[in-house]
Amino acid sequence: MSSPSKRREMDLMKLMMSDYKVEMVNDGMQEFFVEFRGPNESIYQGGVWKIRVELPDAYPYKSPSIGFINKIYHPNVDEMSGSVCLDVINQTWSPMFDLVNVFEVFLPQLLLYPNPSDPLNGDAAALMMRDRPAYEQKVKEYCEKYAKPGDAGVTPEEQSSDEELSEDEDDSGDEEIMGKPDP
Repeated sequence: MSSPSKRREMDLMKLMMSDYKVEMVNDGMQEFFVEFRGPNESIYQGGVWKIRVELPDAYPYKSPSIGFINKIYHPNVDEMSGSVCLDVINQTWSPMFDLVNVFEVFLPQLLLYPNPSDPLNGDAAALMMRDRPAYEQKVKEYCEKYAKPGDAGVTPEEQSSDEELSEDEDDSGDEEIMGKPDP
């Protein structure tokens, strides 16, 4: 077993031992999902996201690819693809970092300290700079709509990141608008 694959296995086991829910995509250890919870005492608190992680062949010398599966409203996360703009992952990655760092330090820091001057979601960045209370309200609405604990357990085939609502949610919304049918 080569050194990168041994390191990949160790980092993945360390992540699983750190009480993160990890779901493997296939028999290999290069692609998996991790359940990630919004940091306490933040506007993302209570949100639960399913994060897709892909480890390149050269991991840990090359950074993992990280993306949100369910929607999140954040200046540094692309709303449609879930791609993350995070310097430490994308540019300054070092083999000294591991997967636990990604979920215990890098992603919480990203949510706590967004950088609107380097956006992947221009609307979120503009709203954050123009009207912070409205931005925070929209973040909370997205958490309620897309990041409830059950949402992170949905497989990508069941809910793609570009779907606004499932059919069940859509139907209940119609009843709320139209009211219950007369008997």
